[in-house]
Amino acid sequence: MGHIWSAYIRETFPPSTKFHASDVPDMSGKVVLVTGANAGIGKETARVLLTKNAKVYVACRDKAKGEAAIRELKESTGKEACFLQLNLANLKSVKASGEEFLRREPVLHVLFNNAGVMTPPIEMLTDDGYDLQFGTNVLGHFYFTKIVMPALLAGAAQSPAGTVRIVNTASNAHWFGSLDYNTFKDSPARKQKSAMSLYGQSKMGNVLFAAELARRYGDQGIVSTALNPGGIRTELSRHYDSFSKMIGNMLFHDISFGPLTQLYAGTTAEGANLNGKYLVPWARIGNTHPEGQDPQQASELWNWLEEQVKDV
Repeated sequence: MGHIWSAYIRETFPPSTKFHASDVPDMSGKVVLVTGANAGIGKETARVLLTKNAKVYVACRDKAKGEAAIRELKESTGKEACFLQLNLANLKSVKASGEEFLRREPVLHVLFNNAGVMTPPIEMLTDDGYDLQFGTNVLGHFYFTKIVMPALLAGAAQSPAGTVRIVNTASNAHWFGSLDYNTFKDSPARKQKSAMSLYGQSKMGNVLFAAELARRYGDQGIVSTALNPGGIRTELSRHYDSFSKMIGNMLFHDISFGPLTQLYAGTTAEGANLNGKYLVPWARIGNTHPEGQDPQQASELWNWLEEQVKDV
């Protein structure tokens, strides 16, 4: 257990960053989609990408919040993002959203699977009856990625090697998460778990999904990474109790640090060589929990995810 806490602490208190938003290269001609870009790290990621001339899709559940974010982004950057309605907690909505994107864009260069929910009340489930955290953070992103994969593969076919990337936002909470398939849907076993342990499980799911993506699509020109964006003051902690929020505000970093690691993975020349890697703050290659690199676990999870969406 000591090495787990050691890794957790190292990622919580990283050395000073050597990578800055200004280091993101020009993204002219690139189509980029950021899930959960109406707030927090996703919104800051979209902001930087707009300043670097990317065509940015803000994908989120709430249309009013998404359009408000797009207005704010235009005010701060002078560039207008595109809105895509995406409810990751409803598989039919995910399918419709992915298909809508394909109607609008034949090519996608970078997909930031950034959206997430953290420690909601235990009784909250997705519309399809899955644990809200696993259903949103893992299953929803898996299905959306599957639907838009033709656009990613089209981008890879017509772009220099390493251009097309899928960046999966995980967390150092994965160090405390092991997969328990009995808790993916509502069940007595799930109700015995804490919201934080279910969050850690979902983040382990992100790590395993990213690793399996790398194995399955790396030879087709797609670079898949997972990362811990760092402890950042965002709305993600809205379900924390007041004491935890106070501690978080003391220890967590300003939102401007939030997008750095995923922008490094998704945009830089160095990122082309990161397939299958896990990154830690700020923009450094790190190590996952050993379970996060277990190809058998990753393959089994992928097969389970495929089974969930086959009849949607």
